[in-house]
Amino acid sequence: MNNSVGNTGRMLWAALRALLVLTVVTGVIYPLVVTGIAQAAFNNKANGSEIKSGGKVVGSELIGQTYNLPMKDGEETATPDLKWFQPRPSNGLGSNGVNTQYSIILSGATNRSGDNEDLITWVKDAKAAVIKDNSTADYKVKPSDVPAEAVTSSGSGLDPHISPEYAKLQVHRIAEKNNLTVAQVDKLVADHTDGRILGFIGEPRVNVLQLNIALKELTKG
Repeated sequence: MNNSVGNTGRMLWAALRALLVLTVVTGVIYPLVVTGIAQAAFNNKANGSEIKSGGKVVGSELIGQTYNLPMKDGEETATPDLKWFQPRPSNGLGSNGVNTQYSIILSGATNRSGDNEDLITWVKDAKAAVIKDNSTADYKVKPSDVPAEAVTSSGSGLDPHISPEYAKLQVHRIAEKNNLTVAQVDKLVADHTDGRILGFIGEPRVNVLQLNIALKELTKG
């Protein structure tokens, strides 16, 4: 009887010691080591790939943002602020009209099939809006010019990038709204177009937040 109780006590003490050691190793030491390595070697990525403007964090290069006018009384949906480059459509994007603050509302895809009537209507309406918003006195957008991502959201609803084609489609409108030349805005897009990863993975892309920060700096000058 005493031997049984003693053995049980030793086993419990051994288990408790193992629990304490593993807790310290895996719950304290390992996280601290990994965090230290991440901060030293990948500081920006470890902190959320933050993007700064004017010395302030204005967002992450991994999460998209919308650029809308302040909503007026009675409005149910925000109106795009057309002096900025516009991202992919998505109800999941946070609002950031002046590049100074950001908040995530929700994220996710529409989960509707390609032949869903609501989705078809949304895409048609979005395409008509892209054509109308980006046509100027000397530049008319054709329906065939509108790329797919201009009228569809990403799977996560938070895609921060658009294609160079969609960015270029917005150039004339941006130039007109900001009193810039088309050549100036064209160069801005070219300077902020990222190529394929390692030269062959993915597609060329433009980060909308970084592009709009550069646009803001250009209009200041």
